[in-house]
Amino acid sequence: MPETRIQNGQNRLLTALDRETYGAIAPQLEQVTLGVKASIYEPDKPIEYAYFPVNGVISMLAQVEDDIEIEVATVGNEGMIGLPLFLGVNVTAGSAFSQVPGEAFRIKAEAFQKAFQASESFRNVLYRYTQALMVQISQGNACNRIHSIEERCARWLLQTHDRVEADEFMLTQEFLGQMLGVRRASVNVVSSMLQKAGFIRYSRGRITVTDRAGLESASCRCYEVIRKEYDRLLNGSEAGSRS
Repeated sequence: MPETRIQNGQNRLLTALDRETYGAIAPQLEQVTLGVKASIYEPDKPIEYAYFPVNGVISMLAQVEDDIEIEVATVGNEGMIGLPLFLGVNVTAGSAFSQVPGEAFRIKAEAFQKAFQASESFRNVLYRYTQALMVQISQGNACNRIHSIEERCARWLLQTHDRVEADEFMLTQEFLGQMLGVRRASVNVVSSMLQKAGFIRYSRGRITVTDRAGLESASCRCYEVIRKEYDRLLNGSEAGSRS
């Protein structure tokens, strides 16, 4: 098993665990690099690993037609992928893939299930995360129905900025259009508006956030609702008790 190099400030769920629980799970963790569009799990196929992203972003998708999938949530260093394993099943109708490349820790499904079954602390963290993810999904659904493309795009960029912990990250207009459910031409218009306002810089598939406060002013309040829910999740955990 490769050496685990996790430190505070990486995956926030793992750093929220108490010393004993983390000590039990750490030897089972494997650090991996996820490239663009790397498959995490597929519809109706066994989920082999639970993933804890460090500085990338993973998309959760629902299949609505044979060749059409819609994003329902994104997960970064505030969460984990493989929640069906915690909820008692190892297959799901949806899929997940790496949207923004980065590092992650993964643990085999069986080891993950044994770990949370043995630890009340781990279960409590996962219960809180389940609640926060439900808020993200429901708030995102409402946001997509009533808010403008500009507001939704700003929200999505802010969430990504939080997760990659860097001002610059890879993101094509085609990819962003898929995530927002709009045509590439619409994304081009929106990104141009945000760029002219001085909030971002876009070049050759890379986004640079140049004015974080300005980008927040362009977003709807859904970003703040989702962020506060995750902050409440982590502030209510045993974060920092290992130090």
